[in-house]
Amino acid sequence: MATDPAIRLDGIADPAFVDRVHAALDELFARAPAAGDDDRMLFRLAVSEVATNVVEHAVAREPIHVTVELDVDAEAFSAIFTDSADPALLDLRHVEMPDEQAESGRGLAIALAALDELSHETDGGNTWRLRRLHRRT
Repeated sequence: MATDPAIRLDGIADPAFVDRVHAALDELFARAPAAGDDDRMLFRLAVSEVATNVVEHAVAREPIHVTVELDVDAEAFSAIFTDSADPALLDLRHVEMPDEQAESGRGLAIALAALDELSHETDGGNTWRLRRLHRRT
């Protein structure tokens, strides 16, 4: 797998940032040609859900700054999102898929299902750590 430095994006939490994250994922996947299609698809899905949640919940009097670092090594894909928003008060141990009629609330449940590791920390904002191990086929 690649030994290139992590891909880092900085910006304001808005829909254009999510588009930039998707473009950066394409670059990341080009660094890992041996990674499986399922790993790529599920990692992209999880990263997209977290990026979208950051943007959707970035309600503040001033713009919310967000950074993401995307990386790949021989073991896994990883992403670290940090933002300047008020800390999200949630416990990932209690996240579950809402019922079929719900119009929202699936993002973190989907990310948890797609990843091997998902953590959330608060310290003057939010830090989300995502990791998807490569499956050997």
